[in-house]
Amino acid sequence: MPVSRRSLLAAASAVPVLGLAACFSEGSDGAGASGRLRVAHMLPPRSGLSPLTDDAFKLSRWATAETLVVLDADGNALPWLATEWVQDGPAWTFTLREDVAFHDGTAFTAEAVVNSLTVAAQAAPKPRILDGVELTVTADGNTVTVTTGEADPLLPHRLSSPQLSILAAKAYRDGIVDPVGAGTGAFVLTAVDGTVSATLDRNDDWWGGEVLAAGIDASFVPDGTARAGKLRAGEADIVESIPVSQASLLEPDQITEVPMPRTCTLYLNCSAGPFSDPAVRAAAREAIDAASIVDGVYDGRADLAEGLLGPAIPWAAERAGRTEPATAAPATGTAITLGTFTDRAELPEVAQVLQQQLQDAGFTVELDIREYANIEADALDGAFDAFLLSRATVLDSGDPVAYMYSDFASDGSFNLSQFADDGVDAALDTAAATEPGDERRTAVLAAETAILNADAAIPLLHERVIQGDAAGVTDSRKDPRERELVGPETRLA
Repeated sequence: MPVSRRSLLAAASAVPVLGLAACFSEGSDGAGASGRLRVAHMLPPRSGLSPLTDDAFKLSRWATAETLVVLDADGNALPWLATEWVQDGPAWTFTLREDVAFHDGTAFTAEAVVNSLTVAAQAAPKPRILDGVELTVTADGNTVTVTTGEADPLLPHRLSSPQLSILAAKAYRDGIVDPVGAGTGAFVLTAVDGTVSATLDRNDDWWGGEVLAAGIDASFVPDGTARAGKLRAGEADIVESIPVSQASLLEPDQITEVPMPRTCTLYLNCSAGPFSDPAVRAAAREAIDAASIVDGVYDGRADLAEGLLGPAIPWAAERAGRTEPATAAPATGTAITLGTFTDRAELPEVAQVLQQQLQDAGFTVELDIREYANIEADALDGAFDAFLLSRATVLDSGDPVAYMYSDFASDGSFNLSQFADDGVDAALDTAAATEPGDERRTAVLAAETAILNADAAIPLLHERVIQGDAAGVTDSRKDPRERELVGPETRLA
């Protein structure tokens, strides 16, 4: 039987699930319903807000584009635009919600779902949640069947990724995906001014119920000091990613600090240059004192990394860690180039500390620091010996396998380390094929150990998200996965 609104409310009362209880609140007095929310974001759109890219997470944080499935706080899959699903080998059949319309007035149908998912599956590059996954989608009445090349126990979780949002047919034109006026969510995206701003209005016909704020006026403010300054000056109501250096300058009740599944990691180029030698990679690992970075750069507002996965994933504490680390070689006179980007305020300073630590161990280190949009292509092409990145580890599916596959599989789409290892590939394949639960978690930790043993990347610390809210803001989302920010219940008092 399809899952009802009452069923979703029951789930929401059991665990803090994506603010669902607030989403479906029937008793709101409408306070602040006429106010618009001014939101300051860290990163501007990189791909015209295409949901096939990381821009998808802006669409989800604005509650404008929606997916078939959502995740609860523990990473379990729950119904959203799909009400139920059933698996038959490699095929999963999803029953669709019937009371939904797109923002352009067209009906939410099985054919629309097929179109959106097929475009994503055939994109080049694919959304990273589909790395290593081949799928076809067919419609039958009010159901869609998603079939993968091999049985995929994680498919519902994959379909929760904002990069697999369902948009109206009008969004897809001439190889471009334009989400303006094409979603199903609580807010309608009405205008985008390049990398400067975006405007959204309340969807009075949202299938989920009442939307309290009149709209969202979003601005993109890459400079962290300027972003925090907008909160201090009363020029923004919600500010994402307050830099650590600015947190102490705000009132305590203006910020919320939450451990998140995001790891600051130094990726080492394993295919060319000095770090193609495992012993030199080991030398870099031994040279780095991450604790001093946590205390000095992050002012203690981060957690020291023991592996790729951090305290936001509690079961990761069961890890074995490195079991067969390579022996370090002397680094005297070894010249390397270390790249990172300015968009995350702490990274340039971390890079400078790493430069000093590595030079103290005998390396010669040249830094290359640019805006992310200007450095990503070079990083993916292996232009650096080392690259410092702040990386979300369960952003897409609530499960680390997609991140590990993307970053460390031989054919991963975000393999900054240019890393290829048959043992790691096999461990990742085993983890991907295992049903969700304890067995899968054990397989994930085995893959993590294999990656750490190879020193393909050196995890430094696990970040905490620091979000700023003005005094009048009620019920903004504090989401460790960075999928949500404004919900239908978010309003100004």
